[in-house]
Amino acid sequence: MSKNQGTRSAFHNSGSSNPDEPEFLAVGRLRKPHGLRGEMLMAIWTDFPERLQPGVRLFVGESHQPVHIKNLRSHNQDSLVSFDEYDHREDVGQFRNQVVYVRTADLPPLPDDELYLHQLLGLSVIRDGDNAKLGVVVEILETGANNVFIVRPEFGHPILIPDIDSVILKIDLEAREMRVHLLPGLLTDEPKST
Repeated sequence: MSKNQGTRSAFHNSGSSNPDEPEFLAVGRLRKPHGLRGEMLMAIWTDFPERLQPGVRLFVGESHQPVHIKNLRSHNQDSLVSFDEYDHREDVGQFRNQVVYVRTADLPPLPDDELYLHQLLGLSVIRDGDNAKLGVVVEILETGANNVFIVRPEFGHPILIPDIDSVILKIDLEAREMRVHLLPGLLTDEPKST
C-alpha cells in the first residue's frame, strides 16, 4: 500500500453511494453480566477504543438494538461497559454473547492519506500495464505482517493480493478502483516460468 494511501482497521456509510459498504461495523462482543448494576464484560475489537466514550451510541446484536454508553472501564483483558438504558443485571442479560456495532455513517473522517478497510470492499482491481480487470475486492484478511485483499474474478479461483507498496499502486475511491502491479506467482492461473 503506498504510504499516502495507508488503511486503518475499521472502528468497524449508510449514507454512502457505495452499496458494498456495510451499514454497521463490529467493534466488540458483550460477554456476560458483571455485578448487580447492569455492567457487562466486553471484548473490544476496534483499533480505536478511545472512541468508545460515555454518550456514544452502539447497536447490539443482529437486531441492532440501540444503546448509549453510560460508562466504560478496563477490567483484566476486557472492559466493563454499562448503558444509559439499563440499570440491572437482569436487564442486560439479554445481550450475553452479542456483537456490538457502530454505524459506518457515524464514523469520524480519517486524514486524507488514510482509509477505513470497509471502504475497499467492492473496488474493481485493475492490473497496471494492460488495464485488465482482475475482479472485485470481496474480503480483507488482517494478518500480522500486512493485510491481504481477496479478489473475486469473474471466472476462476480467488486472487490473494498482499497490501504492500510494490503491489498496490493506487486506490481511487471515486472511480471505485484499485490499481495493482502483480508480482510473479500471484495469479494461480498464470503459466509457470522454468
